[in-house]
Amino acid sequence: MSSLDQLPVLVRLTRRLEDAEALDGPVHALEPKVRRLFGSGARGRVLRGDWLGHALHPLLTDFVIGSWTSATVLDVVGRGRWPDAARTLVGTGLVVVGPTAWTGWAEWSEAGPTDKRVGFVHAVSNGVAIGLYASSWIARRRGNQRAGARRALAGAAVASAAGFLGGHLAVARKVGSRHPEFDAPDLP
Repeated sequence: MSSLDQLPVLVRLTRRLEDAEALDGPVHALEPKVRRLFGSGARGRVLRGDWLGHALHPLLTDFVIGSWTSATVLDVVGRGRWPDAARTLVGTGLVVVGPTAWTGWAEWSEAGPTDKRVGFVHAVSNGVAIGLYASSWIARRRGNQRAGARRALAGAAVASAAGFLGGHLAVARKVGSRHPEFDAPDLP
């Protein structure tokens, strides 16, 4: 039994994802486009949050996740009593997810190869979640609240997996812009 087999299942799966060289093809195909659109020049500096001294992506993810989670709470707790509010929250997340993704791509453009593999799967997973939430919003708009709620729950499940990978990148891998002052050792 290898030492990798003794790790918790999520750690083991994440490490395998980090080592998945099969992802290098799609990563290399995307790199120049992402760098040009989101990662270079003034646009890249703004999207990474250099002006703030802190990565902008984690700040924006809270708006998306908060909106979508709130919609799910209304769906589950309200059992259809607040359909307009739930649809508005799903829509709010859909509006904010674009700029949130742009900031993520800006960070991704500066990451190393291992982190780009994980970031690619994070982005694809988020794309699936976005599709499910868009489908939820459309169903709700057409008056099918039950289908909208089910699709949002599916979106929440996929977004949670994507969020795990994003959290791994931010916390374990330390991917993200920050002012050099934050790298200074703690003083007593």
